[in-house]
Amino acid sequence: MPSRPDADDPRLGDLSEGEILRAILARTSRATHALIGPGDDAAVIAAPSGSVVATTDTLVHGPDFRLAWSTGHDLGWKAAAVNLADVAAMGARPTALLVALAVPRDLRLSFVEQLADGFREACAALAPGCAVVGGDLTVSDVLTVAVTALGDLEDRAPVTRSGALVGDTVAVAGELGHAAQGLQLLFTRFRDGETPVAVDPAALGEGDRAALVAQLRPSPPIGLGPVAAVAGASAMMDVSDGLALDARRMAAASGVTIDLASSALGGDPRLALAGGEDHALLATFPRSALPPGFRRIGEVRERTEDDLLLDGEPVDISGWDPYRDWDSASG
Repeated sequence: MPSRPDADDPRLGDLSEGEILRAILARTSRATHALIGPGDDAAVIAAPSGSVVATTDTLVHGPDFRLAWSTGHDLGWKAAAVNLADVAAMGARPTALLVALAVPRDLRLSFVEQLADGFREACAALAPGCAVVGGDLTVSDVLTVAVTALGDLEDRAPVTRSGALVGDTVAVAGELGHAAQGLQLLFTRFRDGETPVAVDPAALGEGDRAALVAQLRPSPPIGLGPVAAVAGASAMMDVSDGLALDARRMAAASGVTIDLASSALGGDPRLALAGGEDHALLATFPRSALPPGFRRIGEVRERTEDDLLLDGEPVDISGWDPYRDWDSASG
């Protein structure tokens, strides 16, 4: 979005909380399950199944995103997507988002408007009927976006990460390794020394642009979470920290060993295993129940001393750790 003259794009520190909130709420849509939406002390959301799935995630400027690389729209979209994926991973349908913003006084109103647009458009594209129904606004030197997502199980039992059974097929919906490739591009192509510089998509080929979008504006297969649950998924989780680490978590929770096939992990299996922030859905199914949208990547085996195998052999890849890997990537 082109920048506006300062008089038309005031600093947040020059506005009242009410003025900022009105600008944000003017860009939200109504959630299908909202009985009372934004504007009161709290929202009221219908839970037809009688159970509510709830999750939360926080994005902080520095370790989680850089303003030199992310537009307000990118940030709103990503903050919505990563939370919607956690709801979908339980087999639920997302119904509402609550957004808490801690914003620097020098930030421009247009950025917050773009942020609201990103939330609205991500919900419309990934989880129709879901929308922002409320939240909080405060001042901070560090831009922080905290999101709570709610979902409805639609009278189904939740699909947890602890239900994988020996003999089950291990499958995934969504891409693996693309977000990590996008992060590598940011650190190698869009820095001046240690300083991030603005992203120029025109400088990239089609494949690199797609990887950049996967990092900055991910599109997890949210609708396939309920599909997997209906198809009888025995276990499921969001792949947020890399396939290797998250598959280990599922195996440990289920008391089994997961054996992945390198031939099913694309042209760079190591990147697929180690890269974080894909937000694909990792699931296990009885052999005859693999639904459309999921592809086989391995098998659940009897428990051994290793949680994770690759082609029958132990794997030396740990996955994405934001406390370690961000510093190593940025250095």
